[in-house]
Parts: sequence; structure tokens; C-alpha cells
Amino acid sequence: MNRARHSRLVAEYFSSIAGWYDFLNHFLSFGQDIYWRKRLVRHVRTGDTGLVLDLAAGTMDVTREILKKNPQSRVLALDYTLPMLTRGRNKMKFAGTKFIPVQADGRVLPAPDESVDSVTIAFGIRNIVPRSEAYREILRILKPGGRLCVLEFGSGKSRIWGGLYNFYLARVLPLLGRLISRDKGAYTYLAETIKGFPDSYELAMEIKKAGFSRVFYYPLSSGIVYIHVGEKAAG
Repeated sequence: MNRARHSRLVAEYFSSIAGWYDFLNHFLSFGQDIYWRKRLVRHVRTGDTGLVLDLAAGTMDVTREILKKNPQSRVLALDYTLPMLTRGRNKMKFAGTKFIPVQADGRVLPAPDESVDSVTIAFGIRNIVPRSEAYREILRILKPGGRLCVLEFGSGKSRIWGGLYNFYLARVLPLLGRLISRDKGAYTYLAETIKGFPDSYELAMEIKKAGFSRVFYYPLSSGIVYIHVGEKAAG
């Protein structure tokens, strides 16, 4: 699939489920997604400017968590799908002018060189093709010593809970997503991209090869999701 068509499909899928997105995240993960995002935000570092970029911000759950944990910070919330950002604005009323929602492509980030302390991306790196262009842009905008913090599903290739999770991923999740959201493609797409995604070690090596000087990662919920953190060289 070419890049332009892939981008259109991603935008269409997420636009169609924007109204159900928060509910389905909580329902289909049994509420674990809230905990996962909190763990991601623990790795965010803020410097003198306190500027963080939340990439693939969606309905801005991570943006909200960043500002709750670091109220002195400012967050640039970027997403390719405008209806997702629009849906998330109501939950950000407490933040005033501390956040800026922007519709943007993760391969062309609207930020100056070395201007951001940390970049977060939760459940979004799978949707960027090619990922190498996103890594290059993230490295460009990060300050020396800045962090990329990634929350993503583990590869569906690994058997989890004796294969029960794999059955849930392949059969149950697409069915429930389709029945609730009435979208036939979005949650099938989700399951397929998880199954085709690199495993945790491969993703760590991919981030390191992209130019990050230090990379570490660890599983949550028996490896259903992983947190990866990559640091830009200090100088």
C-alpha cells in the first residue's frame, strides 16, 4: 500500500470512530489503558522551557496526563485526524492555554530544531509509514538529552496467556469494535497492524538505529503493551 493511500485510510478509520474512541479504549482494554498512559508519562522529562510534544495525541489523554503531572509544562498536541483532537478538547478545559492542539503529519513536525524536551506517542507509531521519517523529525526537534517515550502494543506474534490474548486480538477485538462503533474496518486494521508490528527488541533496535543514543524498554500487562524510551545524545 502506498503512503498516500495508507494515510487516507488511517484518517478515515480514526475519524469514523472518534466519537467512540475513549469508550472503546477503556472497554476493550478492561480499563488498563489508563494505567498504561500514566506509566508512559512517568518517563517524560521537562527542561527550562517545559515544552512537550504529544504525537498522535488523539483525544488527548496523554496530553492531559502530562499536564496533570507537570502543571508547569506546555504541550503541543499533534494528530493527523482533526475529529480526534476536536473530541478531546472538552477534557482539556482545566489546562487553559497550556496545550495547543494541531492537526499535523508525524513525518513533518511543525516545531523548530531542538525546541522540545520530550516527545510522547501512545498507540500511534504503528500508524506512521515509514517510521524512519518520524524518528528523523523527532530527533530534529528534541533538545540534546531529550526523550522519545513510546507506548505501543507488543507484537501479536508472541503468545500471551497461553494464546488467549492472541485469540482476543484476532477474533474478539475486531468483532466488539465493529459492533459498538459500527465501523467494519477500524478494529480489523488495529488487530492486523499489531500482529504485523516488530517485537519489543526489534523496535528498540529500530529506535537505536534511527540515531537515539540510549534506548530501554519494558513490558506492561504480561507484554500486551511495551514502553520504549529513547534519548537523544546530550551533545
